[in-house]
Amino acid sequence: MQVTETLNEGLKRGYDIVVTAAELDEKVNEKLVEAQPEIEMKGFRKGKVPMALLKKQFGQRLLGEAMQEAVDGAMNKHFEDSGDRPALQPKVEMKNGEEWKEGDDVNVEMSYEALPEIPDVDLKSISLEKLVVKAQDADVDEALANLAETAQDFKSRKKGSKAKDGDQVVMDFVGKIDGEAFDGGAGEDFPLVLGSGQFIPGFEEQLVGVKAEEEKDVTVSFPEDYQADHLAGKEAVFSCTIKEVKEPVAAEIDDELAKKFGAEDLAALKGQIAERLEAEYAGASRQVQKRALLDALDKLVSFDLPPSLVEAEAGQIAHQLWHEENPEVEGHDHPEITPTDEHNKLAERRVRLGLLLAELGQKAEVEVTDAEMTQAIMNQARQYPGQERQFFAFVQQNAQMQQQLRAPLFEDKVVDYVFELAQVSEKEISKADLEKAVEALEDE
Repeated sequence: MQVTETLNEGLKRGYDIVVTAAELDEKVNEKLVEAQPEIEMKGFRKGKVPMALLKKQFGQRLLGEAMQEAVDGAMNKHFEDSGDRPALQPKVEMKNGEEWKEGDDVNVEMSYEALPEIPDVDLKSISLEKLVVKAQDADVDEALANLAETAQDFKSRKKGSKAKDGDQVVMDFVGKIDGEAFDGGAGEDFPLVLGSGQFIPGFEEQLVGVKAEEEKDVTVSFPEDYQADHLAGKEAVFSCTIKEVKEPVAAEIDDELAKKFGAEDLAALKGQIAERLEAEYAGASRQVQKRALLDALDKLVSFDLPPSLVEAEAGQIAHQLWHEENPEVEGHDHPEITPTDEHNKLAERRVRLGLLLAELGQKAEVEVTDAEMTQAIMNQARQYPGQERQFFAFVQQNAQMQQQLRAPLFEDKVVDYVFELAQVSEKEISKADLEKAVEALEDE
């Protein structure tokens, strides 16, 4: 087997690989010898079929396998000997494919872009600032008020007041189809919040404007796909007697409210809210610190980039930004999008930092555990209510999807590793200043 270099420009590599007919024949014979003990053929005992007959019977079929294994073996040995790591799957073409016949040598052309050598970085020389925000009493009180809104109560409106959207109407009702009452169509002292969508479409809207002690007939049609077949598509008239109209009011901020949210008392609830707020601030602070780290790393390193990776990344950036600017276009039926110089520059930064972080993670033996992957899949599956199991199974069988979920986990673990080595000082700031720092990230 012979490997000859044909191209070595920058990160581009090209090689001719020649596998001789004798080498192929030897591989076919090895496969036949390996399989011979298990082969049965009419007129011969198991394992006693002559090699010449086996080769005549199975040689042609094994030749393709032998050819593939020989080329793969040559490629693997080349990468082991050279130390090259291809940026993408190498391109392999059989040069004499159309003219090749059994007994000829196999001539293969292999080309790829090698990953560059990543220079060492003194991570301890990097200085970063960690922004710290403490939860203020005003922030906790604001969050408490929002909780009270979600745990709203209702109080009676003044007599004669008309019901508004969002009000609660307490009523008795009886539903009839063609003058006949039907099962499940009646209720007493039923509290219905107008606009909640609890009843079938068109029902609640007709109660806007009713008053206590008023009687009103509501005419609606059940949807064609209603779960009860005997009601689906039917028109019904509901005779409603309004007993009370109530307006929403925020719940009292007290120990009872705290217990509704699983806290022992109001003080404990405030403590939980403060912890949650500071966790949110810490998450936002980490975004700012991570961007500062990436900026620092980008200034520290410079090396050649595989053109194919930069081109692919620039195309993806341009495509994503185009769809953000044209949200009405959901599919890919649109004009070809050509990356700009700005897209290419951003792509170069992303590829450079991606290769650097991958190198740092590999040297530090950073790994994403099975438990972390499972949690990531479960978090993603929650976006598909009722189909979590199907999504989980899909990811388990899809290597590309697994990589999409693993990549950000790996990057975050590498970033945390660098944070531990870098010189990090803390700076306490206000929530408003943190919000400005996060907004600045989005503007870049």
